[in-house]
Amino acid sequence: MNYRHAYHAGGPADVVKHAVLARILVHLKNKPAAFRVIDTHAGAGLYDLCGPEATRSPEWRDGIARLLPAPMTDKARALLSPYLDVVRALNPGGELATYPGSPVLVRAMLRSQDRLIACELEPGAAAALVHNLGRDRRTKAVEIDGWTALNAYVPPPERRGAVLVDPPFEAADEFSRLAQAVETAHRKWATGIFLLWYPLKGRQESDALARRLRRSAIPKVLRAEVDFATAREPGRLAGCGLIAVNPPWTLADEMETLLSLFAGIFAGAQRVDWIARGE
Repeated sequence: MNYRHAYHAGGPADVVKHAVLARILVHLKNKPAAFRVIDTHAGAGLYDLCGPEATRSPEWRDGIARLLPAPMTDKARALLSPYLDVVRALNPGGELATYPGSPVLVRAMLRSQDRLIACELEPGAAAALVHNLGRDRRTKAVEIDGWTALNAYVPPPERRGAVLVDPPFEAADEFSRLAQAVETAHRKWATGIFLLWYPLKGRQESDALARRLRRSAIPKVLRAEVDFATAREPGRLAGCGLIAVNPPWTLADEMETLLSLFAGIFAGAQRVDWIARGE
């Protein structure tokens, strides 16, 4: 299935992706030096959960709406706090009506010295992205193909930061393109953090992606995957995976905690493992 941001806003896949992205931003903020985030397929940045797309595919009811009231350990609650604080700030009345895409989530966590480049090619989403980011001088919305942006904006001037690659997977070759793009980008910026998202539509594509990255020269590659109970429903996203290149040193343990919680809430299965672990 194709993954379009607006139709899946706040769903289980967004919860997984954004919780881990927030942890990476927390680690980047632990040092005073500025960093830059490059969001290659940013979408509109902000989503109305009562709008036509979210109403047509109300995955948020199985995602963020289940997570917010869920019982959890103190450790999990602390790890999720940076992400959930942003969600709650957008819904001050307590009733879920708005969900942040990755650009708005990142913007909320930037310091004055940090920067965001958010890229979106689809004209309607690109216009919405410009509006939703506003005139914040720390952010820049660019109407550009995400694959082109990945090559053009790496490495950033700050030399610290992260790249989120979250394509819609509308093309048959998107998995192989993902692997090739991150290999090329890593050669240009070997110290950057890259977070790659992909849908779980079957084992063939995701396993081939892992094998290619294992054969690459990239020394540190961490994988996390979670299956969703909605896999039993035709047309619903079966699960998702994340690959972190150059992950912060505590991220593997944090992923274990978070994905164990998510697997329980979303009635699925989870795994966290190293594709490559250079010393």
